[in-house]
Amino acid sequence: MTTQDRGRPVLELGGTHVTAALADPGTATVLRRVRQPVRPRGTAEHVLGALVRCAGELDAPAGQVWGVAVPGPFDHEKGIARFAGVGKFDDLYGIDVRTVLLDAVWPRPGEAVFLNDAHAFLLGEWRAGAARGRHRCVGITLGTGVGSAFMVGGRVQHEGPGVPPQGRIDLVEAGGRPLEESVSRRAILARYAGAGASPDAALNLDVSEVADRARAGERHARRVLDEAFTTLGAVLAPHLRDFEADVLVVGGAMAASWDLLRPALRTGLRDTPVTLRPAGLGEDAALVGAAAHAAAVS
Repeated sequence: MTTQDRGRPVLELGGTHVTAALADPGTATVLRRVRQPVRPRGTAEHVLGALVRCAGELDAPAGQVWGVAVPGPFDHEKGIARFAGVGKFDDLYGIDVRTVLLDAVWPRPGEAVFLNDAHAFLLGEWRAGAARGRHRCVGITLGTGVGSAFMVGGRVQHEGPGVPPQGRIDLVEAGGRPLEESVSRRAILARYAGAGASPDAALNLDVSEVADRARAGERHARRVLDEAFTTLGAVLAPHLRDFEADVLVVGGAMAASWDLLRPALRTGLRDTPVTLRPAGLGEDAALVGAAAHAAAVS
């Protein structure tokens, strides 16, 4: 059996990159990957071109069902972009991404099935990562925005006790403002740049560098991160309690600063009875989850 026979082709559209991969959901391994940078505020031609080129370079067998993990807002059932007012991929609004992939990728896919990238992340972690063996799981991805997934027995929940509107914690407010104005890459960098500064003022840094400065003893950097992650915990706490979550898994670029993130997150959660874990599969989680989703529907 060849690598391509075992792996399922998947795509992930992230805030700064596109990844195509052959992933085996059975062993939770990524067998091959191709990655390209993407500008989230680029034109539709730029973003779609990156997706098509990345998929083509993977050279997956023709006729395969591709699993595609993309952030919201997106009509995952129909494969149509609904990005609007989120500061990324706005030029894709209304485009049938599914048809683009089926028509432009070579060798031709047989089908493309879409799921939210945070859902793909938690599904991967549930199968073989930090949520393995847990029944009621919540996943959070921290990067350009805040992604979330609520899952019971491996099935994503879109409603019910503790589940926020549409299953999206980013739709919940913190202090009268959208959560992502307190917890996101742009929010943290703007806060680090100083009160009243433009969100672009600190773009020569990234959150990882702010974390490095906090570890080196810079009080302002530590305070900015503590405030952001404590706020996240306070917002999550009532949802986790009502959902009766067994585990909260945190992924995304900021999870690399777990030594700083976890104490502040726990402070915000107070006495919420939930286990905190960083992602176990790292960047592979969403790819494995997308492959599992494709396997389930094919």
